[in-house]
Amino acid sequence: MPTNLPPECLAAEKRYRAAQTSEEKIACLEDFLATIPKHKGTDKLRADYRRRLSQLRESSQKSKKAGKHQSVFHIEKEGAGRVVLVGLPNVGKSALVTVLTHATPQVSESPYTTWAPTPGMMQVGGVQIQLIDTPPLDQAHVEPELLDLIRSADLVLLLVDLQADPIQQLEDTVALLQQHQISPRRRQNQPAVPEHLLVLPCLVVVNKTDDEDWEDDYRVLCELVAPEWSLLAVSAQNGRHLERLKQMVFDNLEIIRIYSKPPGKEPDRHAPFVLKKGGTVGDLAAKVHKDFLAKLKTARVWGSGVYEGQLVSRDYVLRDGDVVELHI
Repeated sequence: MPTNLPPECLAAEKRYRAAQTSEEKIACLEDFLATIPKHKGTDKLRADYRRRLSQLRESSQKSKKAGKHQSVFHIEKEGAGRVVLVGLPNVGKSALVTVLTHATPQVSESPYTTWAPTPGMMQVGGVQIQLIDTPPLDQAHVEPELLDLIRSADLVLLLVDLQADPIQQLEDTVALLQQHQISPRRRQNQPAVPEHLLVLPCLVVVNKTDDEDWEDDYRVLCELVAPEWSLLAVSAQNGRHLERLKQMVFDNLEIIRIYSKPPGKEPDRHAPFVLKKGGTVGDLAAKVHKDFLAKLKTARVWGSGVYEGQLVSRDYVLRDGDVVELHI
């Protein structure tokens, strides 16, 4: 913020950052904009805060009209896992969700374009995974419902912009989440986490690695933070490494695909059952039908850990890609 702002302007801005409700923030922003000097040096600042004021007003109006209707932050879980994208403004969350799914969040170079979460479904190896674009994190105010949405994630994609101080972005994002009792899981050097903090699996996605000219910057970033974090460089703009990102999401969700096979018929490879790693034949039977688990006698399995059609018990631990024939 410019240091030559008058005292009443700085005081209004301070009240805005301390405000708790949308109504308080709207009033403080109105005071701030009324006192800020109008000259070329404050054009960008005034435009940023006018945008914030407009979004707060729109969000407040929607909340009033909704009354007891369901919040925009309430999104039903779908697919084999929920992956929530989080980050500061302009890191490219919306662009990434757009290219990975059929969702159509608003994409813009302006900050704070996204004010409501947008879900989409990403397919990986025949499995549907839910991706959710979220409003940017802001030190001044984070909607409590946004934090609840992040807490519901099976995996967090923490986005940073390689072209705009990614280390500072990473530190600021992690610090903000920790202020709200959410701790992204690190590969190593995980700080001691109090019991009330929720530790969530996390993958740091380094966006805007648009061409080879940025590879040196990414290598330097890796040298500095990769031992501590799981990193992947991508470009939502030109699609670089997006297939690798899909596979890493699948791997980090720790799920496996199991294909059912009716006796005497070929397996159905179009719609696999999805289990968590460590899932058993019994777990599969319960997914197929509640009566199968009670009546299950044996099963035959085709896969990497058995010989073809090996007879196994309900406690047999399945592997990704196994074909299973249940016998009741």
